[in-house]
Amino acid sequence: MSLSFGSFLRKPEAGAVLSLIAVALFFVIFGGADLGKFAGAASWVNFAANLGIVALPVGLLMIAGELDISIGAMIPAGSMSVAIVSGYYGAPIVVGIAAALGLGVLVGLINGLLTVKTSVPSLIITLATLVAMQGLVLSGSVLLTGAASVPLAAPDWAKTLFGTLIAGNYQVIILWWIGFAAVLWFVIHKSPLGNWLFAMGGDKESARNAGIPTDKMTIGLFVLSSTSASFVGMCGAILFNSAQVSGGMNYIFNAVVSVVVGGVLLTGGFGSVLGIFIGTLTFAVVSQGIYFTQLDRNWSALIIGVMLLVAVLMNNAFRDMALSYAPRKKK
Repeated sequence: MSLSFGSFLRKPEAGAVLSLIAVALFFVIFGGADLGKFAGAASWVNFAANLGIVALPVGLLMIAGELDISIGAMIPAGSMSVAIVSGYYGAPIVVGIAAALGLGVLVGLINGLLTVKTSVPSLIITLATLVAMQGLVLSGSVLLTGAASVPLAAPDWAKTLFGTLIAGNYQVIILWWIGFAAVLWFVIHKSPLGNWLFAMGGDKESARNAGIPTDKMTIGLFVLSSTSASFVGMCGAILFNSAQVSGGMNYIFNAVVSVVVGGVLLTGGFGSVLGIFIGTLTFAVVSQGIYFTQLDRNWSALIIGVMLLVAVLMNNAFRDMALSYAPRKKK
């Protein structure tokens, strides 16, 4: 049993699992939460799904040693794109969806190309993209529609796929999140692309010398991140029948915290898709779970801060355990 538990602790997702258990027990013991009602609450599951689709590619970028904070602008950009094209101008919803996702691909390409072609850190590049896209979305919306909010009436089939409620109050985007995570888990942990990703995060120059297409991988990850954020914004516009030029900035902080809690190191080279998935669940439980307890709502920020600090310490400890175990395993 001890050997099995020790093997578990060497996995990137170990910290996320322990954090989720600790947070749930904390709310039950100290907050008086009804675990049965809480487990079936749609609020934190919906929150986790929207955040999770954004956090997964952000986490992969962090494993590769990069960071994308332009997601804060791409969520309202995706939302406004589909609303303006199909809501204000009346184009078919397919055209609006293509516009939203196409914008995500374009911005991701810009972020990726600037990262691989210059020596500027991706944090600075995506910060510039974030600010630029915020200005573009706001000025473009006012110029084209004269307003910062645009209504959207999507057809039934689009509602069913991207913006409906299932089993009561659960958003259909939950299914997209689970499917997205499953695909990424297979690609990262069951294909050569995963080995390339971790090699890039460990030492990008060595990975390039080993023949790994680091530039293409980096560009592809930025495209995935930006497009995923646009997708979340698009789904939100279809669900709520309107779009606004604001509302995505919180995703930057929330996604990074979820990824770190999920076991990804800020220095790159260590993490897992399952860990990011569980880390997002943990963050959602903390963010929304406090509303199911008798605790003061203002304590949520403190809990998140403590959880982040503990997660960083645990992640470094688990990575050291994994590295120290690897040589012995080969003997």
